[in-house]
Amino acid sequence: MNHFLIYTNKHKDKDLISTYRIKSYLECKGQKVTLMIKEADWTADTTEMSEEAKNIPKDVDCMIVLGGDGTVLQAARETKKLFIPIIGVNLGTLGYMTEIETSNLEDSLQKLIDGQFTKESRMMLNGKVNFHCGKPFEEGWALNDVVISRRGSMQMLWMDIYVNGQFLHRYKADGMIVATPTGASSYSLSAGGPLVEPSAKLIMLTPICPHSLNHRSIVFDPADVIEIEIPTGREGQKQTVEAVFDGSHKISMCSGDRIRIVQSEKITEFLKLNQMSFMELLHKKFSD
Repeated sequence: MNHFLIYTNKHKDKDLISTYRIKSYLECKGQKVTLMIKEADWTADTTEMSEEAKNIPKDVDCMIVLGGDGTVLQAARETKKLFIPIIGVNLGTLGYMTEIETSNLEDSLQKLIDGQFTKESRMMLNGKVNFHCGKPFEEGWALNDVVISRRGSMQMLWMDIYVNGQFLHRYKADGMIVATPTGASSYSLSAGGPLVEPSAKLIMLTPICPHSLNHRSIVFDPADVIEIEIPTGREGQKQTVEAVFDGSHKISMCSGDRIRIVQSEKITEFLKLNQMSFMELLHKKFSD
């Protein structure tokens, strides 16, 4: 490691104290440092890289992300075409996706400099919305999940689910979560989905408050193609929904539209400094 990119959520590091603490330590050790400070609109998301991301030097070896899990997700999507390994510094709450705590910051930075880490690849999802009215498709990427949620009305949603072109079921629920193993500890877990080893390769389908007693999460092979079509609702009423990627990028949909969700060819690579198992990490987070 010779060149570090520090990606900071200024909402979490308001006075940039942690940012410059890291920068100072790395530079004192002879490392090159580039800063990327995200201001008030840091959660904004597009399908393309921001101008800031396009200007990231090509020789960056590692991105140190300061914030919480949301900041890590944003950084992963924003730099998805650059394949820069990520390590997070927890300035949030639980921080499932952050490896470093501020209490052992310098020790962790030294391990990065010395190469005392392992790499872990995480799968991502690509979702492409095809509109029934003929307008151009829209797409997005997610490290955690793609959520189909209602807009406006509090009525339940009707959703037709297809897997590899075969009709599975018409769900009636408040929404639907299509999650990666990384996203298993997020919204999917709150909706009753299972916890999954983050480095696994699979796709989970979890209904949100289903209007049925027998609907549970379904786990699919990562090569499966999940399609969700929005039919007309009760009494033929038009439905309006949103496809939300990692809680940020949103695509509006309505009756007749369909979203196709698959494993993305893009991945996010995380750096790990310790050999703590997934079970040990869960125990630690649950005990904090």
